[in-house]
Amino acid sequence: MSYRLQRLPVAKPSVAFAARIASVVLALLTAGLVLKLVGMEPLALAGRVLKSTFGSSFGLEDLALLFTPLLYCGLAVAVALRIGAWNIGAEGQFNLGAFAAAGIALFVPGPDWAQLPAMAVTGALAGAAWILVPTLARAYAGVSELITTLLLNFVALLLVYWVSTGPWLDPSGHALATTARLPVSVPEFWGIVHWGLPVAVILAVGLAAVFAFTRWGYEVRIGGSNPGAARYAGMPVRRHLIAVMLLSGAIAGLGGMMEVAGTVGRLQGGISNNYGYLGIMVAVLARAAPLGTIATAFLMATILNGGIILQTQGLTTHTVLALTGLILLYAAIGDEAAKYRIVKLAKGA
Repeated sequence: MSYRLQRLPVAKPSVAFAARIASVVLALLTAGLVLKLVGMEPLALAGRVLKSTFGSSFGLEDLALLFTPLLYCGLAVAVALRIGAWNIGAEGQFNLGAFAAAGIALFVPGPDWAQLPAMAVTGALAGAAWILVPTLARAYAGVSELITTLLLNFVALLLVYWVSTGPWLDPSGHALATTARLPVSVPEFWGIVHWGLPVAVILAVGLAAVFAFTRWGYEVRIGGSNPGAARYAGMPVRRHLIAVMLLSGAIAGLGGMMEVAGTVGRLQGGISNNYGYLGIMVAVLARAAPLGTIATAFLMATILNGGIILQTQGLTTHTVLALTGLILLYAAIGDEAAKYRIVKLAKGA
């Protein structure tokens, strides 16, 4: 009896999910093996990470503060992937959302009940505005959004550095390279964890429902998987592309607003902490499913929090970057492997 490999057009959902789990497990095992080879005890380190992260309310609160921006950025990238677009600029949109929200808080006086909604709307609009040029270039000129969104990240990062060390520098002199503390902040609902977290979770659930149960969501999914067929069926693919990409930027911008007004409390260079880039991994591991980003953002937050703990054991931040790279590498391999199945050849074939 003989067998051969058969490649399927798409992987079965159950097989694809299993491949995702296997990619994470293999990455962790590989990292553990490397640590063992350099003389460390991976099981003991893992125990310390789990105890520090999940063994106290302080660890859980830190985990939640990392989870929140990762979820916003992961959702931003995942939404764009639904229409077949790659938003590599969530980092810049996150920074612009923080910049715009801080500007409202610092220079537009008003009561807290009015300022917070204004900051949220302004942050979301800033994120959408930052992706507008790449969106129109993709929609009307066929310019790849991979390059345009990526390049705008550096502009946004430098803009935030400039205002926080120059025109908006804290006039009191108590803080270096940051603005003054914002006079308004997102309320806390558990310890130091603010309401940006439940808003992000609600947003993920709402997006999942929209993509699964509305005509617009159906047309977006079809437009992303087969644009030619969608156009033939009379679906406005270009209009959906523009709407989805602007929504993607708005979500990242809202995440920036929540970070500056909820977690950090002031605008400073590096406020994004690479959340936009890590959001790409969150979305890819979740296969662009909004509900899936909740799980993958939680996983990435745990790894980042573990990296902080591992630094106290003599490891560097490069260890965490290497681990996230391993996960993405194994996920890419698993994606391709999930499309194959072993079939038994008929007798005499």
